[in-house]
Amino acid sequence: MTVFVFAFVAMLLIVTGMALGAILQNKPLKGSCGGLNTLGLKDGCEICGGDDDACKKEQERQQRLAEEPDLAYDATKRK
Repeated sequence: MTVFVFAFVAMLLIVTGMALGAILQNKPLKGSCGGLNTLGLKDGCEICGGDDDACKKEQERQQRLAEEPDLAYDATKRK
């Protein structure tokens, strides 16, 4: 039984260390090598649709929207 407790504590420390490392580095997580691009299915991506600059474009669009002042609430648009 003590072996299982030590193994659990060791795994808990490892996972905690990895989480702290990811938090303190403050870098975005990256995918693995390969993925849709390696399989030739890059165009089938639901997020970017094969456009590598889609993320940058969306971030720029969100930044422009954040800079515009909200002077009124449009109640006709539904989310």
